[in-house]
Amino acid sequence: MRALPSAPVEKVIVTYKSQAAEAGSNTAAKSDTAEKAAKTGETLSFERRLAGGGALVDLGDSATKQDVTEVMDAFRADPSVASVEPDIRAYAMAVAPNDTDYAKQWDLFEPTGGMNVPAAWDKTTGSGVTVAVIDTGYAAHSDLATNIVSGYDFISTSADARDGNGRDADPKDEGDWNATDGECGTGSRASNSSWHGTHVAGTIGAVTNNTKGIAGIAYNAKIQPIRVLGKCGGSSADIADAITWASGGSVPGAPANANPARVINLSLGGASATCPSVYQTAINGAVSRGTTVVVAAGNSNANASGFTPANCSNVINVASTSREGNRSYYSNFGTNIDVAAPGGETRRATDTPGTVTTPENGIYSTLNSGTTTQSAENYKPYQGTSMAAPHIAGLAALLKSAKSTLTPAEIETAIKANARPLPGTCTGGCGTGIADTAKTVDAVTGTTTPPTGTVFTNATNVTISDNTTVSSSIAVTGRTGNAPAALKVGVDIKHTWRGDLVIDLVAPDGTVRNLKASSSSDSADNVVATYTVDASSEVANGTWKLQVRDVASGDTGYIDSWNLTF
Repeated sequence: MRALPSAPVEKVIVTYKSQAAEAGSNTAAKSDTAEKAAKTGETLSFERRLAGGGALVDLGDSATKQDVTEVMDAFRADPSVASVEPDIRAYAMAVAPNDTDYAKQWDLFEPTGGMNVPAAWDKTTGSGVTVAVIDTGYAAHSDLATNIVSGYDFISTSADARDGNGRDADPKDEGDWNATDGECGTGSRASNSSWHGTHVAGTIGAVTNNTKGIAGIAYNAKIQPIRVLGKCGGSSADIADAITWASGGSVPGAPANANPARVINLSLGGASATCPSVYQTAINGAVSRGTTVVVAAGNSNANASGFTPANCSNVINVASTSREGNRSYYSNFGTNIDVAAPGGETRRATDTPGTVTTPENGIYSTLNSGTTTQSAENYKPYQGTSMAAPHIAGLAALLKSAKSTLTPAEIETAIKANARPLPGTCTGGCGTGIADTAKTVDAVTGTTTPPTGTVFTNATNVTISDNTTVSSSIAVTGRTGNAPAALKVGVDIKHTWRGDLVIDLVAPDGTVRNLKASSSSDSADNVVATYTVDASSEVANGTWKLQVRDVASGDTGYIDSWNLTF
């Protein structure tokens, strides 16, 4: 992680002992500040009283470390001072990772076409979740290696596998090149190896903050490479068995999966008017075991209903968007699209097919430089719904890591419900919009601030006498389900020494949540504040109470009003 900046101290916080005049009188605190200024020769000013009772004293922006030390020593030497401390700076901890090519990953962070990923990393990074990449296998890459767990090669035909045998425990990508046109059927073209599975894997789980390459979306998740695509693609029988095995199901002839995946990425597909039963059976089995299945919609600029497994049920079907937030020119569309994610455009729709004219607008990820067999590792931009799907698989891993009890259906619902509308255009249907990582993570972890809703108020005054406990009630009705995870409790209490007060919120079932503790040094008047509490475990309807206890003598007051916002 990058080092925090070093900022100069310009202010100090002085807390006076409770019996000192300066503890309750701003005038006295100002006078004491002037005395300390004269004693140290520094220019000091009393700025304001803090909510906790401390006095904020400003030294000015030209103060040196020695100046600050002298001022603090002067206050510490005063017997009426309980403590003095510097007013230090704090910084957002969700900083950009130090991966050298992170700036090329617009798909993670740009506000227009990106997926708002970095803002979620302070809550979840995918720890404890395995994501199966059912694809071409794995080309060794140092930006992935520590996140790779044992997978399997499910290609049953040795000629297609190119490894001299059928199925085995080695998911090494042996290359999916075709030497001549027509080799893989009428209309097929000669092509180099794609190292497709390794590119997909990098988007999901590339090692992050390692001062090299790229950042993965769920960078503390584990990637399980499962090989099903070789020479001339892969068979539905092999792919179905891979889905079953990845999710912890039993496959004849294959050993049990020691690391069952909770998310499966299928960046593959073919033309089919219906979902083959072999796919649907395998997918249903995976979902029943708690595994979320993510699929690419396809790259034919056509209705996804004609492509499989995009037309299967129980999957999250993902369309592709461009850097500008439009549906990518090649992306399939339709009513069965669930959500969209960045898939990029390494060329414009009108550019010559096969060319790369806008590499900066593609999805940059881990790859290999070999034209047929593996050579040196590298990175390149690709485009496709194959690149969009792993964005959603990575998000699913973040969600499952943040809240392990989430079911595949709940993960899908959360992703769709928290997507944002495409800033560009989508003809034909792109689901609920572009997935928003941080918003979705916040939603499932209960950290979102709910919109202002119904406000329930009690404005009847309740007297607070010395050393007594009183309460004021609000009857909440007409709500459904539980209270919010960020319930707002507005409090207006008149009291001449608020440090005497302990304030609690009492739920209908009697559960007590403390809002404010007592403090002998807090001599300020009144409590006017809004507190936020996690009340998501409580039924909303019922009688809620604000309970106030006065723990000292000499100062009294009353509850003026209070409210709850649901």
